[in-house]
Amino acid sequence: MKKIQVMLVDDHTIVRNGLRSILENTDEVDVIGEASTGEEALEKIPLLKPQIMLVDISMPGISGIELVRKVVKQWSTIRPIILSMHNDDAYILKSVEAGAYGYLLKDATREEILTALHTVKAGEKYFNSSVAAVIVNGYLSQVHKVEKASESRKTLLSKKEKEVLRLLVEGKSSRQIADQLDLSVRTVDNHRANMMRRLQVHNAAELVKLALEEKLL
Repeated sequence: MKKIQVMLVDDHTIVRNGLRSILENTDEVDVIGEASTGEEALEKIPLLKPQIMLVDISMPGISGIELVRKVVKQWSTIRPIILSMHNDDAYILKSVEAGAYGYLLKDATREEILTALHTVKAGEKYFNSSVAAVIVNGYLSQVHKVEKASESRKTLLSKKEKEVLRLLVEGKSSRQIADQLDLSVRTVDNHRANMMRRLQVHNAAELVKLALEEKLL
């Protein structure tokens, strides 16, 4: 079985030495290189071509999260895993958002690190149960915020404006809406302009898109 090609990125020499000792004491992993900063890592990546990177989250200069973001954007074949001492919701969610394939705490066992490496090499993402719970809660929190924002936007529209918006969504022109609602074309256009201003969109197409995405009707 071909060994997993791993690069270590951490500004603490003792941490890199510890990880190298743990990983090279197996037949499964080959530590092909190290870097003490994000900048150094970016210089070495084209030469080393690692499959997986274990990246510290807190480093001088380019942070681990920013390094992950740059790596997944520039090299689609490289899969970075954050290795951090921070068991913090914000760090975890920012790492996931940046594109990390996994998030390990520095007190992770040798077995967990190896499991993470094999899981990520197979193309899947690795998050233990506590980290996964943070991610799920973060997602649900974001959904809740979106739902609250949508409900808030609904209250910005009057009953008549919602009638106009419903017909706009159906593809009706201002003249057709005016005829159907027994209004003047100018009144319909004013309703549309007022809705665009309150909902902070720039044209009718954006207004219709927002109405459909956030179910304003």
